[in-house]
Formats: sequence, C-alpha cells, structure tokens
Amino acid sequence: MSGFPFDLDPAEKACLGLIVLHVDETIESDFRRIFSDPSVALYVTRIPSGAEATPETLGRMEADLPRVTALLPPAAQFGAVGYGCTSGTTMIGVKRVTELVGGACRTGAVCDPLSAARAACRHLGIRRLGLVSPYRPDVAQPVCDALASDGTEVTRAVHFGEAIEANVARISAASVKAAAREVARHSDIDGIFLSCTNLRTLDVIAPLERELGLPVFGSNVALAWAMARAAGPQVMARLDCRLMQVEPA
Repeated sequence: MSGFPFDLDPAEKACLGLIVLHVDETIESDFRRIFSDPSVALYVTRIPSGAEATPETLGRMEADLPRVTALLPPAAQFGAVGYGCTSGTTMIGVKRVTELVGGACRTGAVCDPLSAARAACRHLGIRRLGLVSPYRPDVAQPVCDALASDGTEVTRAVHFGEAIEANVARISAASVKAAAREVARHSDIDGIFLSCTNLRTLDVIAPLERELGLPVFGSNVALAWAMARAAGPQVMARLDCRLMQVEPA
C-alpha cells in the first residue's frame, strides 16, 4: 500500500521554550495562564535540580543546561527560550546561561528571571526595591547583590529561610502577602520583587498593588514579559496582560 498524499502547513505559531527545574511545581502552570493564546506555542523541558536549594545544587545545573535545552523540539525556531530559575541564573551567571542555552537550540533570544527583574525595575522606574525570597540568606542574598550591581538598591529584603523546594511551592498566599507588607512597612521603596519561579505569586500581585500602592512583580511574571518582548510584537500582542502588572512598553 502506498502512502496517502498529504500537505504540510507552514509554521505559523510563535514558539517559546522554557527550561523548568524538575522540582518546580509553579512556573509551568503560570506560563500556561499567561500565554493562553493558542497562536503561541510553549514547549517545556526539565532540568535536574536538587530537592534543596543551596548554592551548590543551583550551580550544578550549569553542566546540564546544554543537554536539557537540546531536548526542546529541534525543528522549532524559538522567538525566545527562558531558563526558569532566578537563583540558578545568579549562581551560574547571566552570560554563561545565555551561552549554554543559546548554543543548544535555535532561538532569537535567551531570557532569565534575573535579567528580567532588572529590566522590569528599569521599565517601572524602580530605584529602591523591596524583595521577598523563600530561601535561606546564602541563596537569597546573592540575588539582592546581583540586582544592586545593576543600579537598583535593595533597601529591604525578607527571607522565609526555606531550602526544601517542595515546601517553597506550598508557601501560602497569605504568607507572601504578609512578607510583602513587612517589606513595604519598613522601607522607603518604589516597588517589590517576589523572587523565585517556584513561589506562587501570580494571584497575589494585583491585590498587593492595590493595597500597598506600589508596583509588585514576581519572577514568573517578569520572565514571561521579557520573553514576550524578545519574541516580538506577535507574541507581545497575545500576552495576557490582565495577569501582568508589568505592562508592555
């Protein structure tokens, strides 16, 4: 029996790629909500990561980044590929993450939450930043230092002191809100960054902004926004901005 004839459709969808920590239970569902338009294709690959977030476990992901990036569909031309780890990017380095991811797939841009947070601060005019992190100081403080090196002063940071990622993914919305209120209460700040892709922040951003009268953004919102901007107008126009406090420029 001969093969039945068929046609091939052109690749019309905009493509985004996302590298997710295998212990992360939050970012993928957040991105499915933010990029809900069916004309934007989101492909996900997972990277081995420690059950506990420590400088050592975060840094070890550097060795696996090329291999797991290469597991994204090889035929896809990505408008942007994001590495979904704020602290991992800080430990490995933005330049190194860009080299490793960009060399393993076809993409127009490599994005990460640390660079995205910096860009969000510039976009919003935030010079004095409050930060909430779920992690211990040895993981949280380097993120503060990296943000400060870009000209944003982290004037107040609250750390939950948690290392177990399964617990980070289950920190309650009430706890995140309370930490943000603590940051706002003690500091003269222009905005608040809820750091960590595994922290559930998407549904607390708008209520906190209304309550505190400040811009608030999380790692996942910032990364999604940065990837949409990098991918171009076709993706940016389809971004679900109702979930995005960082509005497009």
